[in-house]
Amino acid sequence: MNFSTSQASSLRSRRIRAAAVGITVCLGVTLTACGSSDSSSSASGSGGGGKVGVSLILKTLTNPYFVSMEKDAKTQAAKDNVSLTVAAGTTDGDTQTQITAIDNAISRGDKGILITTNGDAVNAALGRAKQAGLFVIALDTAPNPADVADITYATDNEQAGKLDGQYAAAALNGKPAVIAMLDLFNNQVVSVDIDRDHGFLEGMGIDPGSKTENGKEAKSGKYTGGKGGTYKIACHQPTQGAIDGGRTAMENCLSSNPDINVVYAINEPAGEGAYNALKAAGKEKNVAIYAIDGSCSGLKNVTSGTFAADAVQYPGKMAALGVSSIAKLARGGSKPSVTNGKSFYDTGTALVAAKALGGLTVQSPSQAASACWGS
Repeated sequence: MNFSTSQASSLRSRRIRAAAVGITVCLGVTLTACGSSDSSSSASGSGGGGKVGVSLILKTLTNPYFVSMEKDAKTQAAKDNVSLTVAAGTTDGDTQTQITAIDNAISRGDKGILITTNGDAVNAALGRAKQAGLFVIALDTAPNPADVADITYATDNEQAGKLDGQYAAAALNGKPAVIAMLDLFNNQVVSVDIDRDHGFLEGMGIDPGSKTENGKEAKSGKYTGGKGGTYKIACHQPTQGAIDGGRTAMENCLSSNPDINVVYAINEPAGEGAYNALKAAGKEKNVAIYAIDGSCSGLKNVTSGTFAADAVQYPGKMAALGVSSIAKLARGGSKPSVTNGKSFYDTGTALVAAKALGGLTVQSPSQAASACWGS
């Protein structure tokens, strides 16, 4: 996911190898786009050494999570002789731009699409792509329903949330928990939002109350994680996965209950926004923030104490594997398969914290830095 934001971050893109190729200026005003394509050779890539056309369609390119996908996809494309076109929504939730990019991929005759979907509205377009023979790989978040894509490459988002929740329960050491749940949306349902939210509650030892919706857990009761204790859910607030959204959400939560001492954040930007609101209220030292992402800046926030823990993910790995899989398939290879026992290909997750608690396995920020992304 993640995931999915409005914060600006400037990252260097790696250079696509400079063969005798042209650079495609991508797709139009509404598309955040860049990509390499070969104007002189077919993108069909049906065999031999011909280029394979692949489209990478991201939520946005303002979030370093997705910038990391773009960077590593381009690097892999250069290795695999892939003509890669990159497009992205203008904001998180912008499905129309993604639909346009899907239709353009079909028109170009691309062999596959890699997509981090902005919502269910893209499903019909992805269905058209599959009917046209394109192989569709969802990245980071499975579409709803999952079979809209041929396969999903993702972190186990429920497990990522669960790691945070287990650590939060252990850190409380039996103390009462007053919990702010900073989710992604409140006006649409996406699996990453549900999985991370529910995973955190499950890690705390709280029944989410629903398999398909957020906010259905009992608003007070006992958590059973760690040494166990009592809890109150102070709020569920949408953040759009953004710093500004996280700050507004946290301000609203503090208005409803100033005694919050645990914050679940859908991603690092939402967690950063929450910290800004807590700092403005003079409460940052008394509240533990739990985030999910694993960027290099996120690891620094663990080191500084801004975040109590961060469940790390590997977005570049998802995109690079996707490029390679479509290239192999287009050249006569076999279709990729899911991880044994799961409905998707699991690219892994780990918990980063300053110290281990309750027998939980953690990485230190310095240990995790070798695989972090962004700046």
